[in-house]
Amino acid sequence: MQKNISFASLAVALSCVLAVIHPAARAADAADTALRATVAADAGYVRADGAIAIVGGNGVEELIQGLDDLFRQTHPEFRFKLVMKGSATAMPALSAGTSAFAPMTRDAWGGERAAFKQVFGYAPEPILIGHHGFGPRAGAETPPAVYVNARNPLPGLTIAQLTRIFTSGAPEGDINLWSQLDKLPVPAECRARRIHLYGERDDGGAATERRHRLLGGYPFTATYEALADSDAVLDAVADDVCGIGLVGWSNPQRAAGRARVLALGVTDGAYFEPSYDAVAAGRYPLAAPLVIYVNHPPGKPLEPWIKEYLEVALSPQGQALLAKGRDDASGLVPLSADTIARERRKLDGM
Repeated sequence: MQKNISFASLAVALSCVLAVIHPAARAADAADTALRATVAADAGYVRADGAIAIVGGNGVEELIQGLDDLFRQTHPEFRFKLVMKGSATAMPALSAGTSAFAPMTRDAWGGERAAFKQVFGYAPEPILIGHHGFGPRAGAETPPAVYVNARNPLPGLTIAQLTRIFTSGAPEGDINLWSQLDKLPVPAECRARRIHLYGERDDGGAATERRHRLLGGYPFTATYEALADSDAVLDAVADDVCGIGLVGWSNPQRAAGRARVLALGVTDGAYFEPSYDAVAAGRYPLAAPLVIYVNHPPGKPLEPWIKEYLEVALSPQGQALLAKGRDDASGLVPLSADTIARERRKLDGM
């Protein structure tokens, strides 16, 4: 009798355990079913554990994690695994199909786009979701900028003028002398002299990409002096009243009081430094973008869940995450209303 009671008790206990386990198991099965119904069956970016891999730029992991959390509010079946080791890892992972999309803290370089196109026969599609970096600000680097000597009264330059100064072959002609800047104030001792050009090495890296994207792809002039890094460029400009330097990310505090950021613009007289407001408004021409690249075959719709994720990034809640990151080391900057509208139109067409 005692033995029967023991077996009966065991059966009751087991049924209680199963009653607890079954709902959880059913929920997990339902989540897995929902995920498989949403994500392409052959998606290489789904890991063995069911998490979706996102490979991209470092410095914005907290932002992408925040976007993941926003997306999961309406899609709790999704799980993400972030591998944020640098923008250089993003496009190769997208090309290999091992990342759902490619968050980058810069525009993709020509070689990266070419490698993707070689695999798929078409280019990756970028969606701008924000910017990062503004300044000068204490304790943080300033995004790509042009610097002049602190004694130089030049108020600013247009991108067209910058192209004619730093490169050779622009249709409007080269600008070699300070006197060619027409009515703009320049140092008196430099007016009849050649503009001394400083920048980073044109070796296929960031300086080469700036030349192609910003300066029309024309070659740097023969007088362009390529230096080792941004610090060397700032030092050169700080010591040369007739000099001007084009650099990537830099620490202007290094040359405080000796060199300054030059305001830039698209039209004469409308010049902007890389302040928070100018970057947010889309007025600073060298602003550093936050871009998500996607694999979008022409003539076919973008994967619905990826499109919805990008819509979250462009939503007021998504942009609020960027505004919240203003004081982070990366200095996140949300998009203007006009830019959001433009990116949404692009997304609507995918």
